[in-house]
Amino acid sequence: MEAPVVIAEIGCNHKGEMEIAKRMIEIAATFCNVHVVKFQKRNPKELLTPEEYNAPHPDPENSYGKTYGEHREKLEFSIDQHKLLKEFCERYNVIYSCSVWDMTSTKEIISLNPKMIKIPSAVNTHPEILDYICENYGGEIHLSLGMTTRKEEEWIINFFLKKGRNKDLIIYSCTSGYPVPFEDVCLLEIKRLKETYSDVVKDIGFSGHHLGIAIDIAAYTLGANYIERHFTLDRTWKGTDHAASLEPDGLRKLVRDLNATKRALCYKREEILDIEKEQRRKLKWNRMVEK
Repeated sequence: MEAPVVIAEIGCNHKGEMEIAKRMIEIAATFCNVHVVKFQKRNPKELLTPEEYNAPHPDPENSYGKTYGEHREKLEFSIDQHKLLKEFCERYNVIYSCSVWDMTSTKEIISLNPKMIKIPSAVNTHPEILDYICENYGGEIHLSLGMTTRKEEEWIINFFLKKGRNKDLIIYSCTSGYPVPFEDVCLLEIKRLKETYSDVVKDIGFSGHHLGIAIDIAAYTLGANYIERHFTLDRTWKGTDHAASLEPDGLRKLVRDLNATKRALCYKREEILDIEKEQRRKLKWNRMVEK
């Protein structure tokens, strides 16, 4: 088994405040020991219709503005702020990544030349975004398959094959919900993706929106080498993603348990391990006749 790569999805859980975002990077890197922190970049006026922009937030108690558009604008950082966040990540030796939701955001994030870029489930069939990334970005392309049909999935894989970028592609098993009940996590989708595409794409990942950390261990043992979880400093903060996020101690324990699982996923090096030999001498009923 390859070592697990843990991605802390900060997303917009920073509440639109740079100091909170920086604090989250520092904690994710130094306390939780993750490998990657990931943000989101949207251009709300491009992404939303005027009606959607001016409509009230569907969940008013979680809104940061009078309209859904104002809410989204409040949670956005400028590209200059993202550049500072990337530099802050580098200071703490953690990889910066970002999901892109529209063409403007795609071009802006690519200009930062991050090591990896994320295509969220919402736009994984957006041909202009996919084409621009394939033609203008040379790093790893991570793509979630939430709310995606098998036909759409095949179209996505064929798109990257035709572009010659399939070996830069990491696809993620994902159920788009916040939070997702265990019966809807559908872990065996990881096995299906691995059996179907492991020779085609670079790797398989798992993007979880469930509660707790046990499911992620199972995802890793099924073949998901990239584990992405939403991260927050306080699950009671206002916002729709916090309830399905891990707080610092939960994320730290997830990294710890994944690393322990990596060490344990092996065969015995010899029939009787050194740790067993003294116990065998004291305890083993050993009257077997050797032939």
